[in-house]
Amino acid sequence: MAAREGYVFHSYGPVRYAKHAVVSVQTLRRHDPDRPVALYCPPSHQELLERTKLADTFDVIGTLPDAHRSIVGFKHHLHEFKPFERSLFVDADMIWCRDPDPLWQQFAAFPFTATGLQNADHFFGGPKGIGVLVDMLFRRRQRTLHRFGLTSLPRVQAGMIYAQDEAVTRAVGEHAAEFLAQSDRTHFRSRLKEGRSEETCEWSLAMAMRELELHVFPWLQGRNSPQLDYIGALVDHDPAFEDVTYRYYTSPFVYELRGIPNDTLLNTLLGAAERMPRMGEYVTFTPYVLHFGWLHQKEPFYDFAERIWARLTDEQVTPSRAEA
Repeated sequence: MAAREGYVFHSYGPVRYAKHAVVSVQTLRRHDPDRPVALYCPPSHQELLERTKLADTFDVIGTLPDAHRSIVGFKHHLHEFKPFERSLFVDADMIWCRDPDPLWQQFAAFPFTATGLQNADHFFGGPKGIGVLVDMLFRRRQRTLHRFGLTSLPRVQAGMIYAQDEAVTRAVGEHAAEFLAQSDRTHFRSRLKEGRSEETCEWSLAMAMRELELHVFPWLQGRNSPQLDYIGALVDHDPAFEDVTYRYYTSPFVYELRGIPNDTLLNTLLGAAERMPRMGEYVTFTPYVLHFGWLHQKEPFYDFAERIWARLTDEQVTPSRAEA
């Protein structure tokens, strides 16, 4: 009998991404030892896992075809990579810090959902600089929504996507692909023109979910947040990420400051906020997941992943040391 609930990872490109998936599962297993885990990847990644005897990290390993080795190639086709009745698609640059059982209970109410916000900011899918003011002035976002018969634009954070209903999952992918193919009729900017190597899937998924009247799973809800961005200034942790404390500012404006890449400036602004009424209030807790999505915050994950991978491969070569 097939498992009802399970996690789905994917990797492609350099083999380090397969390593990241293995390491992420290692942290997941600290808190969820039972639900199965699947990985879809190219043959070169499968060969690495078999050679290092780490293939049994995953209950299911499937081949990721060439056509799906990209962000949109995979996340617009989740229905083709759904091995469990209730599948939770997660990125590999995540460290799991807490028992996810309560999340699964909440996800069960949705046929399909992704973490996100009910109302996207103006930077979502748009220009990241001063150009956003031009979009606002000429009401380009409103014109996009009107053109496609939509009344609002949610924000999708695609690092965590839950899929239960087969037909709905397929419909989301198909509609998202159709929206992306008509990007020239929208105000959204291609990430390829910003120097990135891949196109984003998030604005097209957001429009597809809105068209199909599917709700996003609230991304930011304090201790119940399904995933939170790793920001060095906001997280205290030991080297193994077994003891993690997150400082979550309850003012949305203050919490949005986390994207500032300069640590000195960020800490200065947070310190100033804490001297103001209400603005500097925060709560501390252990999150479900730390997501290392910000480019300037990835080094701690890379260092952790290399250490864990080295330990795992060393244990496979010298198992007696692990037994001892």
